[in-house]
Parts: sequence; C-alpha cells; structure tokens
Amino acid sequence: MECTIRLEQMEFHAFHGCYDLEQKVGNHFTVDVTLTAEIGDAARHDDVEQTINYVAVYQLVEREMKKPSHIIEHVALRILDALFATFPALLHAEITVGKLAPPAGGKMRRVAVTLAR
Repeated sequence: MECTIRLEQMEFHAFHGCYDLEQKVGNHFTVDVTLTAEIGDAARHDDVEQTINYVAVYQLVEREMKKPSHIIEHVALRILDALFATFPALLHAEITVGKLAPPAGGKMRRVAVTLAR
C-alpha cells in the first residue's frame, strides 16, 4: 500500500545565502516535504515501524538545515539525498525550501525552490 506523508511549513532559522550577512546573522526558512512510501500493512496494524516516522523526518530536515549553504538548491538536495538514504520504503519525495524576506532588492514574502525524485 502506498502512503503520502506531508510535513508542511516547518520553520527554521539558518545561515544559507550568498551574502556575508546571510552567513553571519542568518534568515528564516520554511521547508515542506511530501513523501510517497510503500508502507505495507502499517495502517492496518497500527505499526509505526512499517511506515516513515514523521518525527525522524523532521529531525533529518532540522539536521540538514543547520549546515550552512550558499544556495537553497543545495540544501534541498542534501535533504532529498538524506531521506532516500535513511528510508528504504521511500518511492518519491518532493522538497521545497523557502527563504523568507530574501535580500532581493524589493519587498518579497519568500523565494523557494522545489526538488523532486
């Protein structure tokens, strides 16, 4: 049985960006993760061991967000790679990393990138 798991609008303060100030003071980021996995009988048997534990997913994302990068594409790729390395039941994943109030020279709520595999 396939299952889709979504972790939406996770918020982090991190140090991603091309500018020195972004690397020093950081910025606020959001991360959305959508996972499709083969979960067997997890729902039928009420067994967290047969599915992807969303707490473990959050902790993985948090760990990757703590590693500074110059571009958010790199952050999203690290998260994607780590998810597939950690969860063998994973069939498909989509990761969106957004930077709130990016230094783009004008008013903007956020800029975001999405990677999928």
